[in-house]
Amino acid sequence: MTTPAALFSGQTPLAVRMRPTSLAEVAGQGHLLKPGSPLVTLADAESATKSATSVILWGPPGTGKTTLAQAIARSSGRRFVELSAVTAGVKDVREVMQEALTQRDLYGQSTILFLDEIHRFTKAQQDALLPGVENGWVVLIAATTENPSFSVVSPLLSRSLLLTLKPLTDDDLRMLLERAVTDPRGLADAVDLEDDSRDAIVRLASGDARRALTTLEAAASLAVETAEVDTRPAITTDRVAQAVDRALLRYDRQGDEHYDVISAFIKSIRGSDADAAVHYLARMIEAGEDPRFIARRLIISAAEDIGLADPQALPIAVAAADAVQFIGMPEGRIPLAEATVYLATTAKSNAAYLAIDKAIADVRAGGFGRVPVHLRDAHYPGAKRLGHGKGYVYPHDADVGVVAQQYLPDELRGRRYYEPKSLGAERDVHARVDKLRRIIDGE
Repeated sequence: MTTPAALFSGQTPLAVRMRPTSLAEVAGQGHLLKPGSPLVTLADAESATKSATSVILWGPPGTGKTTLAQAIARSSGRRFVELSAVTAGVKDVREVMQEALTQRDLYGQSTILFLDEIHRFTKAQQDALLPGVENGWVVLIAATTENPSFSVVSPLLSRSLLLTLKPLTDDDLRMLLERAVTDPRGLADAVDLEDDSRDAIVRLASGDARRALTTLEAAASLAVETAEVDTRPAITTDRVAQAVDRALLRYDRQGDEHYDVISAFIKSIRGSDADAAVHYLARMIEAGEDPRFIARRLIISAAEDIGLADPQALPIAVAAADAVQFIGMPEGRIPLAEATVYLATTAKSNAAYLAIDKAIADVRAGGFGRVPVHLRDAHYPGAKRLGHGKGYVYPHDADVGVVAQQYLPDELRGRRYYEPKSLGAERDVHARVDKLRRIIDGE
C-alpha cells in the first residue's frame, strides 16, 4: 500500500498524473463531447486512417485543452507530437511537417500536432503550419487562451474548427478532486479531504482544474508533514489556506455571501465611495468570482445609476468588459478597477432607468394606443391610400431641426417618462429637453 510520504517523493505533479487517458474521463466540456461531435469523431480509432479537420481550442487556463488533445491522440491511435509556441520556431514546425508526411506515406500513420499557446506564434510561424494543415499531413490541435480572431491568421482559422471551452463548473471540480484523492494515480486514498476544504479549493480554483489539483497537492503534502504519528492525515481549510499562502475568504459564489458582496459593491458605486467599491471588487477577485459577472454588473451600474449624467460611463464599463475578455485574469483586474473607480467618482442619475420602467408599466397596463396616422409607414403599396404618413412634418426642413408635431399616441399625449436631473452632464440635457418639449408641443 502507498504510504502518504511516498506520494510526494519526486513524483510528477498531481495535475499531470491525473490527466484523463480517454475522453470518457474528461471533466466538463459536455457541449463539445456529444456523440458525433468533431472531437469525439477525431478520437475514434476507426478515424485514424481517414482525413480529419484541424481544430483550435479556445478557453481559459485549466479547462482541459492539453488534456483533450492527449486523450484524442491516445484513443485514436494517431501519432502524437507536441510543440509549445513559447520555444518552437519555424524550423521545428517544418521538421514536424516533413516527418508527418513521411509517416503518412511510408506507414499510413496519421499525426496529431498539438501546438500549445498558438497566439504566441508570429504570422510567419503560423504560415509555416498551412501546408501541413491544407494537405492533411497533420491534424492540428491548437490551444489558445486568447481570442483566435485576433491572434490566429485568417488562412489558418478558415482551415480549422474553432471550439470554445468553458470554465469547469464547481461540480466538475469537486468530482476531479474526489477522484484525485482516491485514484491510485493520485493520492491513493492516503489522506482525507474534508467537505469544507474541498469547497474552499473549488472556490479558489475558479473553474481551473490545474489550479484545483495543484492546490490539493500542496495542501495534502502539508497535511502529511504536520500529521501526528499514527494519525491519518486530513486536509483542513487551515491547511488549504497555508498551502496557497492566502486567506480563505468567506465567500460562496452560490450562497448568501455572493449576493451580499455584489450588493455592497454596486451600492458603494452608487453611493460614490470608490474605496469601498474597490474593496468589494478585491474580495470578489480573490474569492475567484467570474470576472465576466463583475463586468456585467459594472455595465448595468453605468446605465442604471449614472446614465446621461456622464455619457462616458457606459462606454468605459463596456470597454472594461471587452478588456477582461481579451486579456483574461489576473491582468483583467486592472481595467475592472479602473471602471469601478470611474463609476464611483462620476456624477449619478437614474433618470433613464426610471423612464423605461415607467414606460413599460404603462404598456403593461394597456396604455399604448394606436400609432398616430402621420407617423405610420407609408412605403408599402396601398399605405398612402390609407392615409399613412399624411401630414408628417420632416424635422430637417426646419431651421432648428425640430418641429411641432404629435409623436405619442392620443391616449398618452403629454405623458412624461424621462425627467432629467440637474446633475453632471445631464444638467445640460435637462435644459435641452425642456426647450425641445416646448417646440414639439407647439408652445
